[in-house]
Amino acid sequence: MIATRAIDRHFTPEEYFAWEAQQLEKHELIDGHVYAMTGGTRNHSDVAGNFLLLIKSHLRGSGCKTYNSDCRVNILDTSNYIYPDLSVTCDSRDTFSSQYITFPCLIVEVLSDSTEAYDRGKKFEKYRRNPNLVDYVLVSSNEMAIDIYHRNHAGDWVILSYRKGDQVELKSIHLSLSIEQLYEEVVFEPQNQEEGSD
Repeated sequence: MIATRAIDRHFTPEEYFAWEAQQLEKHELIDGHVYAMTGGTRNHSDVAGNFLLLIKSHLRGSGCKTYNSDCRVNILDTSNYIYPDLSVTCDSRDTFSSQYITFPCLIVEVLSDSTEAYDRGKKFEKYRRNPNLVDYVLVSSNEMAIDIYHRNHAGDWVILSYRKGDQVELKSIHLSLSIEQLYEEVVFEPQNQEEGSD
């Protein structure tokens, strides 16, 4: 999903929740400003849907909850509220609000050309403040490629990269599956070759 600044005014969280309930589209609240969420591509939707189905099925009966892009995540100890493409929480503290979750162990963002730098940089900087977050998953919608920022037992973030033929390890929820399952029925457009190349 792509966020664009919607209104040039400052919102408190209470004002934001009341205002957004009256809107036709979703908005994130970042540093008091609201940003409209615009739609993605078919590949974006297919990949996000595959993740949701596979993870939700795996976690059935575990007590963990899987949410799609309609569920906000509150950035811990801030008044920022973001809509990731998918989030998972296993924390009982997330049962107290119907508006958002705060303690996800897993977040998935499907990348687009316009959001990739933000998702890898400023957005990850916000998410990783949360000590509960174990896996931050960045998924390409243009090729079979997944990068996972994983917090290890020492508390350090390591990057795990997966490509065609790999088994993807979502250690936060003890799930291992082939990357091909996550890209099932996704059709990639041919890559444009540079002019003059053979």
